[in-house]
Formats: sequence, C-alpha cells, structure tokens
Amino acid sequence: MSKPFVSIIMGSKSDYDIMKSCAETLAKFGVPYELIISSAHRSPERTKEYIKSAEKKGAVVFIAAAGMAAHLAGALAATTTKPVIGVPMGGGDLSGVDALYSTVMMPAGMPVGTVAIGKAGAVNSAYLAMQIIAIADSKLASKLIEDRKEKAKKVEEDSKSIEVII
Repeated sequence: MSKPFVSIIMGSKSDYDIMKSCAETLAKFGVPYELIISSAHRSPERTKEYIKSAEKKGAVVFIAAAGMAAHLAGALAATTTKPVIGVPMGGGDLSGVDALYSTVMMPAGMPVGTVAIGKAGAVNSAYLAMQIIAIADSKLASKLIEDRKEKAKKVEEDSKSIEVII
C-alpha cells in the first residue's frame, strides 16, 4: 500500500474548473491525491471498480463532485466505509440547489459530509479531508494550525488597512 491519499472523483469534465481548486489546496499542503472523472449514472461499474482499487492503494477519504441529480457521493458512500465528502456543483436550472439536496439527503447509515455549492465547497472539501487525515498525522495538523493563524493575521492586516476607530 502506498502513502495515504485523497481521492477526488468528478461526475463530469465540466466540474474540473471548480474542482481544480480542491486539488490545488491539497497540493499546497503536500497531501497526495488522485483525480478522475467517473459518473454514478453513465459509468457506474467504472465508479465501483475505481473505489475498490483506490482503497487498496491507500485512499483514506473520497471527495465526490457532481451536479444536478448528484448521486455520485451517495454511490461512493454505498461502496466504501471510508469518509465521503460531497461537493454539489452549480449550474442547471436550479443553480446547484438540486445537487445540494441530492448530496445532503442521504438515508440513515449512509453518511456523506456535504460542503457548500461550487468553489467554496471544493476548497472546503480539501480542508475537511485534511482535517480527517490530521487526526493521525501530527505534521499535517501543525500545517493546518499554521494556516489558521495566517488567515487570522490576514484579517487583522486587512482591517488595519481600512479601519476607522473612534
């Protein structure tokens, strides 16, 4: 088995423009990942085979990005007991709300951690995956703590550049 990694599965190539920010976030922290396209509807056997293969290679968290009916995260959750994070994609007539509902409304016993629609969700899915991994990886945990400190410092700096206090 290789080093633990995060598996990112997109239902369509059109999801890549958003999900590349997930991959970039993982890369920024040195977290290995795989990224593929596989559909719960158009390639269900490929999806199942990939999940089993990825688990054998060391996948510890799965991130599923899909729009509209968005059954990809649920298909993953039905196939693995590893954590699954769903990223609803925007677009379509309902601007991603349909994908949000499809991703978050899982039956009891088949959990999918669901994040925001679109780019914020893509980035947060990477952070959530890293937080899961950091439970057993103190180096990654330290990197995440430093990242939080940098974010807090940036807020203070931004405020100082514009603040008016009486």
